[in-house]
Amino acid sequence: MKPLQSGEIYGNWATLLLATDKNGDINYSKLNDEIDVLILSNPNGIYSNGTAGEFYSQTEEEFLKVNELLAAKCEKAGIPFQIGVSHMSPQISLQRLKMIKHLLPGAVQIILPDWFPPTLEESIIFLQKMAEQAGNISMVLYNPPHAKKKLQPEEWTFLKKQVPSLMGVKVFDYNSDKQWYESVRKNSEGLSVFIPGHNLATGITLGAHGAYSNVACLNPFTAQKWFNQIQSDLSSALELEKRIKQFMSEVIEPFISKQFFPNHACDRFMALVGGWADVGANLRWPYKSIPDELTEPVRKKARKIIPEFF
Repeated sequence: MKPLQSGEIYGNWATLLLATDKNGDINYSKLNDEIDVLILSNPNGIYSNGTAGEFYSQTEEEFLKVNELLAAKCEKAGIPFQIGVSHMSPQISLQRLKMIKHLLPGAVQIILPDWFPPTLEESIIFLQKMAEQAGNISMVLYNPPHAKKKLQPEEWTFLKKQVPSLMGVKVFDYNSDKQWYESVRKNSEGLSVFIPGHNLATGITLGAHGAYSNVACLNPFTAQKWFNQIQSDLSSALELEKRIKQFMSEVIEPFISKQFFPNHACDRFMALVGGWADVGANLRWPYKSIPDELTEPVRKKARKIIPEFF
C-alpha cells in the first residue's frame, strides 16, 4: 500500500494480539482467524507487533511469518496496516525493517533503543538511520510510559524537523490533562498523535487523532462504532467513555496495580472477556497471564457497565 501521511493516520486502529497455545507458542491458525475478524470489524487500520503483539519475544522467523500473514490479508481487503519493527536492540530493529520492506506497510512502528536511554541527539541518529532504510515508508514512534527515554511534545517537533518521514507518535496522554494537550497542539504539526483507547473521545476533542486501541481488544466492532460515534454524536460518545473508564479502573487496572500482571496480559484477557476471537490465554514466557477462569466473572461485571461491548 502507499505510505500513509500524518493526515491519513487517524481513528481506531486495532492491535493484532499474538495468538498462542497453552504453552505460549504462536498458533498461526488462530492468528489467521483473528485477522479475519479484525478485518470484518472494518477498523481505520490494523497494526502488528505492539506490546500486545509481544514483539520482544519473537524469533526473526516468527516475526516475518506473522507480518506476511497480516500484510497479505490487509492488502486483499484494502485495510490500511502498520507493522511494528520495534526491538530493544537498534540493530535488530533495523534488521526487522529490512525484512519487511517488501510488504509495503502504510507505516512502520518503532521504539527508541531501550537498554540504555538515548540522548535526544542519539535518538535522532537512530531515527535517521531507520528512515534511510525505510525509504518511502512512513514511521510512527511508539513512546510508552515505561520507555527509558520519555519524550515531551516539544521534542516531537525537533525530531520531526530532523526526520521528515516521522508521521506519528503513540504516547500516553496523562489522563487527558489540558495543559499537556495545549503543548500537543503547539508541537504536533505534521504528526498524528495517538493516545490510549479508553481516552479517545476526550482526547480527540483536545487535539489527539486516534488510538492504537486497547478498547478494540475487548471488542473491535464496538470500538470502531464508538470512534464513528465520536464524529457524529459526541455527547453520547463522551458518556460511553465515562463508563469505559469506569470498567478499566474498577475491573481491569486492579490486575496491574494489585496483582502485578503486565499491561499486555490485560489486553489479551480483554479479548477473552469480549469473546470475539480465540487468541488463547497465555502470554509467552516469562510473563504472567491472567487465569482464564476469571473470564466469566469479569464478563458479568463488564456487561453491567458497558453492555454495548457485548
